[in-house]
Amino acid sequence: MNSDYEKYKDLLVRLADVQYAATVLNWDQETYMPPKGATHRAQQISTLSGMAHELSTSAGLGEILEKLTLDLTLSEKEKRNVRQSLKNFKTSKKYSTAFVEKMSLCISEAFQAWQKAKAGNNFALYAPSLEKLVGLRREECELLGYTGHPYDALLDQYEPGALTADLTILFADVRSQLVDFVKGIAAMPQNEDAFLHKHYDKQKQWDFGIGLLKQMGYDFEAGRQDLSSHPFTTSFGPLDVRVTTRVSESNLEEMVWSCIHEGGHALYEQGLPASEYGLPSGEYISLGIHESQSRLWENNVGREFAYWKYNFPKLQAFFPESLKGQTAESFFKAINTVRPSLIRTGADELTYHFHILIRFEIEKALIEGSIEVKDLPAIWNDKYKEYLGIDVPTDSEGVLQDIHWSHGSFGYFPTYSLGSFYAAQFYSKALEQIPQLENEIEKGNLKPLHDWLKEKVYRHGKFYSAEELCIQISGEKLNFKYFMSYAQKKYNRLYKFQSETSSV
Repeated sequence: MNSDYEKYKDLLVRLADVQYAATVLNWDQETYMPPKGATHRAQQISTLSGMAHELSTSAGLGEILEKLTLDLTLSEKEKRNVRQSLKNFKTSKKYSTAFVEKMSLCISEAFQAWQKAKAGNNFALYAPSLEKLVGLRREECELLGYTGHPYDALLDQYEPGALTADLTILFADVRSQLVDFVKGIAAMPQNEDAFLHKHYDKQKQWDFGIGLLKQMGYDFEAGRQDLSSHPFTTSFGPLDVRVTTRVSESNLEEMVWSCIHEGGHALYEQGLPASEYGLPSGEYISLGIHESQSRLWENNVGREFAYWKYNFPKLQAFFPESLKGQTAESFFKAINTVRPSLIRTGADELTYHFHILIRFEIEKALIEGSIEVKDLPAIWNDKYKEYLGIDVPTDSEGVLQDIHWSHGSFGYFPTYSLGSFYAAQFYSKALEQIPQLENEIEKGNLKPLHDWLKEKVYRHGKFYSAEELCIQISGEKLNFKYFMSYAQKKYNRLYKFQSETSSV
């Protein structure tokens, strides 16, 4: 192999080692770290972030990248790796090490403040740290540069190529097509779902969730599950991908959807080529594509009748009293109840996108400076009333419910909706290309779908852009019509058979 390319690989592996070391500390901070460790942990992560920045902007890396861009002997994959790394290098050079360390320290402080504020239902405990963080993100937009809206600079970090103007149009389509459809469902007699909020033992829920992950194909020899206040997936490379879940003994759905959702993320990470560790070809494409993997498993598979035809009897065996008298059909109806809700992570798959719309509008306004942090609780509450028709009783259930802003993750939320739309488009192709897929799911066999995703998505790493991958899989760019077609078919059928006695 080209000796210069080998040197380039070695440099990126060293960079990945430092970055993943910081990620391990972040994971521990959100799972097992004792409260008194917060101050030193923030400093440790800040130091590693600074080291990673120095490696990513070293003169040696810049020189070898420039040299490799002129090398015609490289394979197409190697050329794409070099181009992506050079783009990353030029972006990183716009930051000073001091700025990176300052941002890392601010994020650690904001995370600790958010935890205290949420626990105490007191936004004022969080506001000063968040205000500092928003100020740094605004400064970052100017460092990076943009041609349209300053928010574009942040979007590009999570969904490369995404523009505020395009997302504004997309969410306008969501409003024009989804709002009336949801209103139509709301006007129908609603399904009974109170039994989902009976008592469900924590350990039994945990054990059932582990079974769901194993069924999906999650490799516990290359990962583990733990508890956290906000479920997440973190990767230290494809051979160590960890998930967390949240368990409520009065809400069965929290654990179920956390396990399936995070399991979808983890399968993507575990499916990336281990031989490409540290290189773009060993990384995920974008957060929209990443989210497509979790949403495909959670919604297109996990909220369908075929999945529960197999899994409900197992669930009922864990909780015979709480699920007494229920059937796979009644459970399927209950988990697909559509109603406005306070908490994004517990929202149904349709009104969920109104939660994202609210966050998108707030973030865009925060970054452009048309609103300020101190006004967030009132603005948040007003938007929930406008879009979802509900009153927000507390800040903990409102503006403090998400962890993302405490991580500085402005520009992240839109990828959740993009993921659902990609998922519907990809799954429609899976149904076309995998013979008897739904029948296999009914039998509890998820391997055909997992194998299809390995082939179509995971193995490519970042070889394709999100748009290129979408075209590669479906023959066209992202098209909202697939999501609406999926939603209409499912919910028209669901509410039509609601009063019938025949089986789903």
